[in-house]
Amino acid sequence: MRAIRLTLLLALAITLSGCGEDPKPPAPTRNAMPKDPALAQIYANSCQLCHANPAANAPLTGDRKAWEPRIQQGTDTLLDHAINGYNGMPPMGQCVECSEEQFLQLIGFMADQPLPQ
Repeated sequence: MRAIRLTLLLALAITLSGCGEDPKPPAPTRNAMPKDPALAQIYANSCQLCHANPAANAPLTGDRKAWEPRIQQGTDTLLDHAINGYNGMPPMGQCVECSEEQFLQLIGFMADQPLPQ
């Protein structure tokens, strides 16, 4: 009888342990890839190392909250930072062959929202 009570108390404690907590936003997807194969290749070679690694302190792919203040700066600023570098981001984001259009598509993908071209 005592073992049954202990089991029931343990089950109740486990069940209630999450009560009262605020729901967490969805976590950024570390394995996300652009649908376009050419962009996926650029992302894998140039962007993923930092934007899928929390230790890099770059805004993570799919983390809308982290990208929002950057998006609000506008596409001109985003392009300037991608092309010329900004803080820890290297100039050209390690993609010397990327066009402005590709940068905007990649930023839109990582920010999980399309950007005007």
